[in-house]
Amino acid sequence: MPITRLMEDDNFTPEQRHILELAFNDILRRLGLVARNDPICDLVAERMIDIHKRGVTDAVALAQITLREIGVLE
Repeated sequence: MPITRLMEDDNFTPEQRHILELAFNDILRRLGLVARNDPICDLVAERMIDIHKRGVTDAVALAQITLREIGVLE
């Protein structure tokens, strides 16, 4: 799973990791992505981590904002 690999570079707390994983899995489910090695998964994970670093700490909001920023939602 790319989100786990990308989180290793930063000093996230267990709670922050959990929130990121929840949001990531929600987005992949909404997009119908099963293969974790799909390049879109990396894009989603990178964007979501960036959004989280900007202060979004709620998993639902994190998923919504990420989807909006990658152009899936308006």
